[in-house]
Amino acid sequence: MPVAARGDQSPVPHQGALESLLDRVSRGDQQAFETLYTAVAGAVLGLVRRVLRDPAQSEEVAQEVLIEVWRSAARFDVHHGSAMSWIMTLAHRRAVDRVRSAQSAADREHKAGVGTYTAPFDEVSEQVERRLEREQVRRCLEQLTELQRESVTLAYYRGYTYRETAELLGTALGTVKTRLRDGLIRLRDCLGVSA
Repeated sequence: MPVAARGDQSPVPHQGALESLLDRVSRGDQQAFETLYTAVAGAVLGLVRRVLRDPAQSEEVAQEVLIEVWRSAARFDVHHGSAMSWIMTLAHRRAVDRVRSAQSAADREHKAGVGTYTAPFDEVSEQVERRLEREQVRRCLEQLTELQRESVTLAYYRGYTYRETAELLGTALGTVKTRLRDGLIRLRDCLGVSA
């Protein structure tokens, strides 16, 4: 049976009638279920629609709620509240579960998408770019004085400390620092790097 649209909603029978219908439904009375269904379907759909906002999902969830009412009518206890509040509680819980389920699925998809995303990479262009940069650095190194080039090569390409570079060149530490500073300034200017 499709869930009744809001306009097709029948007036809800008085409370005692709903409890009586639920009691009959719990014993498998299909006629009682049809009457109950007609009485509460509009209210159930309305509540579910307010929670989910999606009309198609709302109808699906409302249908699930009404099937649950059919299957679990025996669990209704008149001492814990009215039949309508029990049915509406089932509807609200089912709608909230659907929202949570949809949010969890969206979170999982997002996490999976972010985890598998790799930035586009063109290996050939990367290799060409690195080669061009190396050639440019080599050209710029050739423009340094012999003393500056030796100092920069030892300190930056061979990994020696300033003190070790000074010892290898047999020069004072201050002189090596000056050569390095001047050499790096010339390299920066040659490479077009802004300070």
